[in-house]
Amino acid sequence: MKSTHLLTALVTTVALLTTPLTAQDKKPDAPKAGDKKGADKKPAIKAAPQAPDVAAPKVDGTGQPQAGFVGMHNSFLKIAKEGKAQVVFLGDSITQGWGGQKAIWEKAFGKYKPANFGIGGDRTQHVLWRIQNGELEGIKPKAVVIMIGTNNSGSDSAEGIAKGVTKIVETVRAKQPDAKILLLAVFPRGEKASPNPGRDKLKAVNAIIAKLHDGKSVHYMDIGEKFLQADGVLTKEIMPDFLHLSSKGYQIWADAITAKLDELTQ
Repeated sequence: MKSTHLLTALVTTVALLTTPLTAQDKKPDAPKAGDKKGADKKPAIKAAPQAPDVAAPKVDGTGQPQAGFVGMHNSFLKIAKEGKAQVVFLGDSITQGWGGQKAIWEKAFGKYKPANFGIGGDRTQHVLWRIQNGELEGIKPKAVVIMIGTNNSGSDSAEGIAKGVTKIVETVRAKQPDAKILLLAVFPRGEKASPNPGRDKLKAVNAIIAKLHDGKSVHYMDIGEKFLQADGVLTKEIMPDFLHLSSKGYQIWADAITAKLDELTQ
């Protein structure tokens, strides 16, 4: 009997030793010498939500400030230190897009030696961080044009976005007390007037930030209707992707604020 039990145990042991590991049991292969695949790759970090009224840099998948964002910020610092610009434009990709409309830009604003401080993808917190970190130092503009908030619309409430815009206005006033602020309503987005939750949210934002107008230091303008058809439809002729402006759209923008900038820079 004992020999039978011993034989059974021996067979069971051999079976266990020769049975392949399942996918769950297998351990990852140890990295081979000289194998750099994935060795330098940092694990992605889910960035914590950024409050729209708290200054924060734009970060990448590792939680570090984006290289492109920092690079553009540094280029703006150099422009500011030159101290030549009489008008500064602050915003996101819609403002940055003036870089591709040099003829319209120069004709409308060239006399002000304008500075374009727009960065694609920026939200209110990013613009706030930039101006709290040197973009308004070494410069004495007569006017600052602000249009920001559309990139916040997917994640933040109208009230939160308005708080972010308000904080930007307050910061500009603190750093440039002699400059006039031309605060533009956030431009409409999306093809149809209704249903259009995104556009509705921005209308709510604009209703709040319109109250920042004091006719002295802060001048609010809503030029959004100029981009729309009579029925509220936004065409590809004005905004090809229903967000970013075409050349015709930038001409509308320039024509809408030229007279006001002339007034504010006197």
